[in-house]
Amino acid sequence: MAASRATAGAPVRRLTVLYDAECSLCVHVRDWLLRQPRLVPLEPVPAGSDEARRRFPGLDHAATLDEVTAVGDAGQVYRGAAAWVVVLWALREHRALAHRLSTPAGARLARGAVLAAAKWRGGQQRWGGGGYRRADGWVYEPGLGWRYTRGGCDDGTCASR
Repeated sequence: MAASRATAGAPVRRLTVLYDAECSLCVHVRDWLLRQPRLVPLEPVPAGSDEARRRFPGLDHAATLDEVTAVGDAGQVYRGAAAWVVVLWALREHRALAHRLSTPAGARLARGAVLAAAKWRGGQQRWGGGGYRRADGWVYEPGLGWRYTRGGCDDGTCASR
């Protein structure tokens, strides 16, 4: 597990997991994590949210939307595969797996799993399966689907991308 040099020796007693709240896979994993028995408390917080920015002002919050990030209570920051390993380490039934994934051979497997998830997410966003983001003005309404809510073009001020 890779933490910053300043916090490398500090014990992890609590983890905050930053996840993309608009990604169906990320929300599914968040829900799964919350159902797991934990040895270390985990708190999911939407990446890029006001709450995440308030708690962790020094993080690159745009990057946390692209790559899963876990933050320990002493300021340890884990990204990508290292974040998945430390989160598994916090779960009672998956700590042994986390130890295996922290070996050189296991790290390659963890990295491959993270890359596969990223590729799936990228495909979903490219083809409309999660590519509608609230920050861009989209709202999901059950029964109606996604609806664009930003101002119309009636006044001639349509924003182009």
